[in-house]
Amino acid sequence: MSKCNGRCTLVGFCCLQLVAALERQVFDFLGYQWAPILANFLHIMAVILGIFGTVQYRSRYLIMYAGWLVLWVGWNAFIICFYLEVGHLSQDRDFIMTFNTSLHRSWWMENGPGCLVTPVLNSRLALEDHHVITVTGCLLDYPYIEVLSSALQIFLALFGFVYACYVSKVFLEEEDSFDFIGGFDSYGYQAPQKTSHLQLQPLYTSG
Repeated sequence: MSKCNGRCTLVGFCCLQLVAALERQVFDFLGYQWAPILANFLHIMAVILGIFGTVQYRSRYLIMYAGWLVLWVGWNAFIICFYLEVGHLSQDRDFIMTFNTSLHRSWWMENGPGCLVTPVLNSRLALEDHHVITVTGCLLDYPYIEVLSSALQIFLALFGFVYACYVSKVFLEEEDSFDFIGGFDSYGYQAPQKTSHLQLQPLYTSG
């Protein structure tokens, strides 16, 4: 029963991770955030691998999934530091999320809850093929929305990591016990056969 509960819980967390990653992928596509798009794609593939490993009792896939979750936590921690401008990170100077190919920001910058976007006409700050806007009235600024999204990803990843380690440990123990029970068969063991020592003697008859 405990094994089934662990597997079901892990599949549930993987499904939540998949939904959260797909939701995040949509908004990153809308904001042309190429670095997060690539990371989200890899994360989706890893979560699918984790679900497959859980359903098919493949401990190796679960170990790979758990290893990816460590990298995923680190990536989301970096996103939190980036949007909070920790250290020397600056959103106005660093365009890491777009691989320095454009000046696009998070989609939530202009489309956050309660945000009012006002274009600034004839602004000298506008670059070629760009326009200047002012955003006011946001109930929650876009950096905090991105931080909350990354915090949710870290929360799900930590629980997924714990359950992936637990379930993979259970699978490995079952594989070891199975190998022990069937070990004789793997070496082609055969039970000794009894042989008859009765010797046949010629039969003479008087004629």
